[in-house]
Amino acid sequence: MASEVTRPDEVALRARLAELMQEHRDLDAAIDALQGSPDQLQITRLKKRKLQLKDQITKINDQLLPDIIA
Repeated sequence: MASEVTRPDEVALRARLAELMQEHRDLDAAIDALQGSPDQLQITRLKKRKLQLKDQITKINDQLLPDIIA
């Protein structure tokens, strides 16, 4: 179970979340721009980084919105 997030931690987490989401969108645009490019290795690397960002975004969201036991 995740511990309760304090207000300063929440502010920092939300700022980090915004950064990660922006980077995720930027990678999306870069991948779209490279579609059809012969550089498939670069596209694969960008997609892998995008998945890593998604995992980090999910982790932060889980910290900010803990499960509520009904």
